[in-house]
Amino acid sequence: MKDGYSRVIDYLRISVTDRCNLRCIYCMPAEGVGLVGHADILSFEEIIAVVAAGAELGIRKVRLTGGEPLVRLGLCDLVRSLSRLDGIDDVSLSTNGMLLMEYAAELKATGLTRVNISLDSLQPERFRRITRHGDLAKVLAGIEAAQDAGLVPIKINTVVMRGVNDDEVKDLAALARNRRWSIRFIEKMPLAGHQWGYVSSAEVRRQLDSLGPLVPELTEPRNGPARCYRFSGAEGSIGFISPMSEPFCSTCNRLRLTSTGMLRPCLLSDVGAVDLRAALRDGANTAAIQALLIEAASSKLARHSIEGCSHPTTTTMSQIGG
Repeated sequence: MKDGYSRVIDYLRISVTDRCNLRCIYCMPAEGVGLVGHADILSFEEIIAVVAAGAELGIRKVRLTGGEPLVRLGLCDLVRSLSRLDGIDDVSLSTNGMLLMEYAAELKATGLTRVNISLDSLQPERFRRITRHGDLAKVLAGIEAAQDAGLVPIKINTVVMRGVNDDEVKDLAALARNRRWSIRFIEKMPLAGHQWGYVSSAEVRRQLDSLGPLVPELTEPRNGPARCYRFSGAEGSIGFISPMSEPFCSTCNRLRLTSTGMLRPCLLSDVGAVDLRAALRDGANTAAIQALLIEAASSKLARHSIEGCSHPTTTTMSQIGG
């Protein structure tokens, strides 16, 4: 499946819930957001039907997101079903890590391949302030549990915010010295009305200069958002995800399915969004689902324009699916 700019679309990100056990300051307000009813969330059977239809069109990778996906009961059953679908080569998970110690081994056993874990500070009290009640010790234990379970490569995602955690980038980068982790620094986007705190990837790079030269990783042609590097002799890598200063739209290979069944061509624009839930509950068969997937892919823009989005100050990352 290709979009209108000949980009191959082979990756589907699926939000399985809008609920989260944290309230990270760049993701949602302290009081949370208005949650939708259970009946308005896609069932596992509906998600499986969409992924099965997509696999016939060339979808090969699936990432489960939230909110926090591990707060949804039975998630391991969904992982098992998705990993068994013909054509699906990779089922991964984005998580805040709070429940990962409990579920890591089971996730691996049911077919999960790897995890991305949010980690915005190595200072317990600061971590709690950023997440509004997270427990750093639990997250670090969850990362170790994922490593022990074989959910690799482990990718650690840090949203860098000026005056909040930008003084920790060296400490976070140092985690890649002796561990086979990818530490990825992400530019903050102005979603949910949060215009403050932006730090460019170039500025982060300059902070890391004192740790030694970063050598570009020699990998396959890039179709993900991260530009990856490695310190000499390091076990892990350093990645930069720069949606603001260096948009990666030209290599975008994904569609996004929200927990309520809206299929979005782009994280930062609702142009071309398709209501799959309505179609599924109206009895859509595989061919009809595939037609909607193709319609959404065909609607992908050449590149995002944050200023032109209809939602950047009103929609939280937890509602979009991250």
